[in-house]
Amino acid sequence: MNEKTNTGIVVIIPARYASTRFPGKPLAIVQGKTMIQRVYEQACQATLPDTVAIATDDERIFEHALSFGAPVFMTAPELPSGTDRCAAVAARFPDATHIINVQGDEPFVQPEQIDLLASVLMSHPEREIATLAKRIDDPELLFNPNIVKVVFSVKNEALYFSRHPVPFVRGAEPGKWLEKQAFFKHIGLYAFKREVLLALSNLAPASLEQAESLEQLRWLENGYRIAVGITDIETAGIDTPEDLERINHRRQGTK
Repeated sequence: MNEKTNTGIVVIIPARYASTRFPGKPLAIVQGKTMIQRVYEQACQATLPDTVAIATDDERIFEHALSFGAPVFMTAPELPSGTDRCAAVAARFPDATHIINVQGDEPFVQPEQIDLLASVLMSHPEREIATLAKRIDDPELLFNPNIVKVVFSVKNEALYFSRHPVPFVRGAEPGKWLEKQAFFKHIGLYAFKREVLLALSNLAPASLEQAESLEQLRWLENGYRIAVGITDIETAGIDTPEDLERINHRRQGTK
């Protein structure tokens, strides 16, 4: 971790052992290190956060985090999402002003993305949440429902998130949409004002969220403003064992 900066920013990495598609994912080996250790070490290279901590509901992950020196907190197993896990741990940092949620399955998250995310939120005090997006240039990504798309206003505030390509490009064949319109992939990193994060954990699921299975739509439906920062850096999240095998193969020989 860099020298303590006293910015009031805390990064929390939620990590759960149980996963339908990939049980034990945080402890999977990615080029010689566990996934959760790689995420933690990447986050520690960001310059703006004061602290990086791990939130988990599993004793195996807890003990492993201690073994490489990470601050780690146990959270209740019944918490439904990583956001709720972050909120539970954020309550233990009363002096924090901003909380950044870095997913525990993003071993190649870049420190620059974390700093960008923090800067986007802190430079717009009227907004409560911030996230990132990257322009899509591959038609396969555009029409892949596992790739979440985001549209935003001229003020770079999120208007909607969807698994479907948005907007619909009228009068053009789908294969030509990228030539006619800019589309953006949502990068699943979030920065919150601390008090906002604590409030989000009390919101009930909303209809748009249930339709798309996207938690961030709950926040939009409840009137929260989400700032969107644009990054040119690609991410490589890992959802399945096949994703891990593909990434290990593609990045063979890199650290």
